[in-house]
Amino acid sequence: MGELRKQQIPSFNADRYQKILERVDPIRRLGQVDKVVGLTIEAVGPPTFLGEACILRTLSGEEVLGEVVGFREGKVLLLPLDEMEGIGPSSEVIALGKKLEVPVGDGLLGRVLDGLGRPIDNKGAVKKEKYYPLLASPPNPLTRSRIKTPLALGVKAIDALLTCGKGQRLGIFSGSGVGKSTLLGMIARHSSADVNVIGLIGERGREVKEFMEKDLGPEGLSRSVVVVATSDQPALVRIKGAYTATAIAEYFRDTGANVMLMMDSITRFALAQREVGLAVGEPPATRGYTPSVFALIPKLLERSGTANKGSITALYTVLVEGDDMNEPVADTVRGTLDGHIVLSRALAHENHYPAIDILASVSRLMIDLAASEHLESAAALREILAVYKANEDLINIGAYVAGSNPRVDLAIKMYPLIMRFLRQDVHESISLEQTVAELLKLMTEG
Repeated sequence: MGELRKQQIPSFNADRYQKILERVDPIRRLGQVDKVVGLTIEAVGPPTFLGEACILRTLSGEEVLGEVVGFREGKVLLLPLDEMEGIGPSSEVIALGKKLEVPVGDGLLGRVLDGLGRPIDNKGAVKKEKYYPLLASPPNPLTRSRIKTPLALGVKAIDALLTCGKGQRLGIFSGSGVGKSTLLGMIARHSSADVNVIGLIGERGREVKEFMEKDLGPEGLSRSVVVVATSDQPALVRIKGAYTATAIAEYFRDTGANVMLMMDSITRFALAQREVGLAVGEPPATRGYTPSVFALIPKLLERSGTANKGSITALYTVLVEGDDMNEPVADTVRGTLDGHIVLSRALAHENHYPAIDILASVSRLMIDLAASEHLESAAALREILAVYKANEDLINIGAYVAGSNPRVDLAIKMYPLIMRFLRQDVHESISLEQTVAELLKLMTEG
């Protein structure tokens, strides 16, 4: 009878549960809210670390996700990742023992997520394969491969005169209403990248739907992941939205894909960090920005680029205040990236789209990416534009006498042809090879 009972009871192997048991925290670390001032929640306990995720239980029993952002006089400082309604004195704080992570997998393609990686497109749960940390270190500089392969963005003005490479990081600088979102939509639809990851950070809610349907379209969305953190959401969610988009791009890069990461805009990321910095007591510095803003921007931007396999080509838009290209955020971003594209309000007023100011823009890697005849033609075109701009006032008032200067005569002849070449309809798709061929033909035949 004893032998029969032994045969009926299956053997128990504890080894298979060992890893699970190691991850279990048997002690719940609890604290309670002591004070709420503005955006900041001060709590007594629990024992925690900087960046740890916590659950705050409201007085009605609902749960609000928060993050530890600092410590002051023995208190834990938290910022909410959801709305704070219902949090009061003695609300329970539960430390989760981990930092925030985002679920990743090929099932993300075609999906729209919030700033924490949760789906908001009513298409059900995301099929995840693993989790990636929101905060990660940039690749070791010595393991980054050199950027030698051009990447077609599908925009003639960029491919011809500001050629971009796989793994390059570019900034798009402009004031409001000059066509940044439209340009991003063109690139998302027409670029030769394998996957697009688009971060809409601090945008108005109306603009998100408009970008999805008008600028991106079904064609662009099918090979894209869109992360949305609108301007009405807590500052910490807007910051995490930028990190979430970058982490998703890192996942696809690690699978060997050439990823196009587009973030609109890095300025609103900086404004959100300023909000957080001021809330936890940082002193305002340049134009009211806190020191942490200028520390976090390079950490975020350096995560894109090349790696052992795959690449992240990144486009970050910078919304410049009053069209001032030298304001602090623009200056910091420009000094970190591998080139910048400046959009001109004057060109937009002339209905010239995309409104790219060629003379104010530069790709620092074009010399390594383009063939010699391509570089020569691009340099000649820039020179003609510069000559025309230098004499534009004389030409417009009729003070220039034809034949006085051969270079100015050539510029007057070529300027309308060049401007026609640089114009492009938003739905027009053109390959890099065709763009270069048109440029060479323009500069040799006129």
